[in-house]
Amino acid sequence: QVQLVESGGGLVQPGGSLRLSCAASGSILSINAAGWFRQAPGKQRELVAAITSIGSTNYADSVKGRFTISRDNAKNTVYLRMNNLEPEDTAVYYCNADIVPSRGLMITGLWGQGTQVTVSS
Repeated sequence: QVQLVESGGGLVQPGGSLRLSCAASGSILSINAAGWFRQAPGKQRELVAAITSIGSTNYADSVKGRFTISRDNAKNTVYLRMNNLEPEDTAVYYCNADIVPSRGLMITGLWGQGTQVTVSS
């Protein structure tokens, strides 16, 4: 089965940095568009950053200038570099992507299982 697996989360102090990775596995040709979302307990999931198949990016206002989304097509991986982290960034971060499989129709809106980011002193 095609899967997205996030990694790189953890505990960091305010002002610190983390880099999250989202790796696609299974019988796929490529990742099309992709995005990072986050969800704090009791709150709705929100879009943090998105990237198109050709590398165009968009960011939530709350993370502009601090977070950078990127991709490595050869590795079928999408990254989220997070700098100058704030306690308000604490959440489970999820990867979402449209996947072009080796066979069949494109898979849209595939979710990973999430990685916890905690920003606290």
